[in-house]
Amino acid sequence: MSQLLAGQTALILGIANKWSIAYAIAQAFKREGARLILTYQSERQQKTIEELGAELGADRIMACDVSVDAELEKLAAELAGERIDSVVHSIAFAGKDELSKPFVETSRAGFNLALDVSAYSLVAVSRTLAPLMTEGGAIMTLTYLGSVRVIPNYNVMGVAKAALESSVRYLASNLGASKIRVNAISAGPIKTTSARGIKDFSKVLDGVASLAPLKRNTDPHEVGDTAVFLASHLGRGVTGNVIYVDAGFQIMGLDSPA
Repeated sequence: MSQLLAGQTALILGIANKWSIAYAIAQAFKREGARLILTYQSERQQKTIEELGAELGADRIMACDVSVDAELEKLAAELAGERIDSVVHSIAFAGKDELSKPFVETSRAGFNLALDVSAYSLVAVSRTLAPLMTEGGAIMTLTYLGSVRVIPNYNVMGVAKAALESSVRYLASNLGASKIRVNAISAGPIKTTSARGIKDFSKVLDGVASLAPLKRNTDPHEVGDTAVFLASHLGRGVTGNVIYVDAGFQIMGLDSPA
């Protein structure tokens, strides 16, 4: 198989552990020949990301908390002179208490935090790193169906994902002249660490597997392969889109006989 990302450098933000969707994307990028730069949010994560980076053969491991502008600016300064070809933004957060109560009871502070970390961070990352994408490239983020449909117990995170998807479209418009494409991948539910914070998540998995046209849940490696497509020459005409990788679940209304 030809290496679709040979000669490219990919910056991946948001790996937490081996079960992260971002980790599956990093594996796919490495398989296709990309040079990897990984980031970690805090010292608590540093050792884990360094170990995963060693397994992946990552070129650099760097600190960056995307909610702090100074850290993003420091990251860009440390990468000055390097060309970045793709950026993977796999970052989202909402307080557990905000996910466990009805959306109407969302606090102002909880709403602001979810929107800041989960949506505005993409804007900040794009603005800061776009100057390093001197030959254009791809910026991509991860979203979920809860942005456009009501998903039980997803609550404020659904609103944050809606803001994220809208941000993708505006960023795609802003950055297109620089040959930078911006897209989102809407993955089906996957057993990640963050997903465990959603009440009754196992029921969501069971429901999707029974209703999706492919009658199964999403494999994180399918998301990785889609990310490769977006980062490669094959995705050169795709920008401002939300691409669903969810075994077809998003097309379903009511369950129907096979």
